[in-house]
Amino acid sequence: MSIAEKINFGKYVLLHFCILRLLSVWIVNTWYVPDEYWQSTEVAHNFVFGYGYLTWEWKTGLRSYIYPLFIAGIYKTLAFLHLDSAYLLVISPRIAQALLSAYSDYCFYKWTGGKKWAVFLITTQWFWFYTASRTLINTFETSVTVIALSIFPWKGSKYESLGSTTFLWIVAVLGEIRPTAGIHWLPLCAYHFYLQRTRWKWLIFRYIYIGITVLTITTTINSLCYGKLTISIWEFLKANIFQNVSGFYGVLPWYWYFTVGLPTILGVHTLPFVWSLFKLLQNGRYKTNELVLIITIIFTLCVYSFIPHKEFRFMLPILPMCLYICVDYLAPWSSKINRLYVWLVAVTILTSSSVPIYYFSSVHQRGVLNVMPVLQKIASKRPNDTTFLFLMPCHSTPLYSHLHVNVPARILTCEPDFTNSPNYRDEADLFYENPVEWISLNFPAKSDLPSHIIAFDHLHDSSSIFSRYKKIHSEHHTDIPSGRVGRMVNVYQYMDY
Repeated sequence: MSIAEKINFGKYVLLHFCILRLLSVWIVNTWYVPDEYWQSTEVAHNFVFGYGYLTWEWKTGLRSYIYPLFIAGIYKTLAFLHLDSAYLLVISPRIAQALLSAYSDYCFYKWTGGKKWAVFLITTQWFWFYTASRTLINTFETSVTVIALSIFPWKGSKYESLGSTTFLWIVAVLGEIRPTAGIHWLPLCAYHFYLQRTRWKWLIFRYIYIGITVLTITTTINSLCYGKLTISIWEFLKANIFQNVSGFYGVLPWYWYFTVGLPTILGVHTLPFVWSLFKLLQNGRYKTNELVLIITIIFTLCVYSFIPHKEFRFMLPILPMCLYICVDYLAPWSSKINRLYVWLVAVTILTSSSVPIYYFSSVHQRGVLNVMPVLQKIASKRPNDTTFLFLMPCHSTPLYSHLHVNVPARILTCEPDFTNSPNYRDEADLFYENPVEWISLNFPAKSDLPSHIIAFDHLHDSSSIFSRYKKIHSEHHTDIPSGRVGRMVNVYQYMDY
């Protein structure tokens, strides 16, 4: 393929990714994790409109405002144009993130040297499709990480000969908004020093200059938003390293990322990844860049393994690195093998990825999102008489970023224990231990009761707290109820409402 043909094909690739990610905005209609809303859109809504629930992290300065301000800019524009409907507030940040993800996909394609396998693998990657249009800081981090990787001065690339340090600005910002980004960038930056070892004094100056500049700017922005001097990266490290707050939200064994985490997010791509890994290690001395990526992946997983709290989404930034290794092997392999085998592999990957893409994007855990437009209509109709009580595990639904009506709403909180009390119970624990007693203590008078209660169906079967309420709406949530999460999400209305 000539350079002109590659440029022309690249335009179609970018268009393909834009269409794919924009479609995912409407295809992906399920709940994943609370941070998708409570650390992004909810914060932005509070910043622009003056009301919105701020979790404990935003009261302690643990989080950076950089990403919420990105969404706040969208909200402010909509408000200025008098287009700030609840629907547009929900959909517009996702469209913006989808377009950013599409551009990062295109950068991934360019990073691989314009290989068609890159387009195919990132298109069929189920976990990236599931998360690419979500307003998760991890999604934003992954998109920006790929952009930085595409301009990294890899050995043999044009950026190496130019001695480029442009990627460091992106890395510095990532380190400020997601301090854990430093884990996977540490071996890459070490490799950068190795490649530019004849200019190490100049590199040290650039690293220090860029780091101090970004830290000064972001600290200024965060301090203005918080109303006091706030170095969010320090607050993050203090809470998660010295106080081990993250462990409060669940602990998994050290080997989880290797045995469950990475294979799950890779899905069917695990097979070409492992095979590519095996082949690459056989000829490692000819593939320096790829070996560095393998070291980065293993180093990241090892460091994460020492952190008690583990989640699938934490591995998102290394997902493109895994796919790059797959592309690096599959591209030359497919040019030598019988076309029938190439098609067989492609069809297997496509069909195997389609199942989790469909189920997790359109079926599993959809009820808590479907119920929000119902609540929005109720709140809009009678804002002065409406109060919501969410008797669900903490942060099970979005809130004001989806309601966009300033009505009283209460959720069961699950703030970590900063007192190191051996008998500590958060509010959600106290409620589920004795729902009736919790209601009587928190709503002692009949007039104090909320106009609407939102809860999972299994709570209705085990409690008498709904005796004064009638069920007015129900949404299917999951086929696999577990623990405090039920099969259906129900909305109950007070009899005298």
